[in-house]
Amino acid sequence: MDQAAPPPLPDLVLWRRDGCHLCDDARQIVTALLAERAATGRRVPAIVERSITDDPAVERELFEQIPVLDLGGSRLPLAIRADAIRTFLAAALDRAEAALDGAIGDGPNLQPRRPG
Repeated sequence: MDQAAPPPLPDLVLWRRDGCHLCDDARQIVTALLAERAATGRRVPAIVERSITDDPAVERELFEQIPVLDLGGSRLPLAIRADAIRTFLAAALDRAEAALDGAIGDGPNLQPRRPG
């Protein structure tokens, strides 16, 4: 039986700004960690980079916290340590995959009613 492809994971957003060497380092760490996950057969999200300078409200909120990772409603500020990023990705991606698995399950559990 041919099964449909699983729905895509939410994008992994890297909030950054130009000239931020910590943001460049975070991109390299994230790319390497996602490659590790992919090498073990686990699904990985697309990385989307967004500049905090594109939105004054976002810049005020995140300026002192960049690089920041966002995935599926979870956020990791100051994403600069590989172990913290690995833990964040594992938790956020496992939660996102579980939510998607539930969304594509067999549907509601409909049990027949007995007349009574």
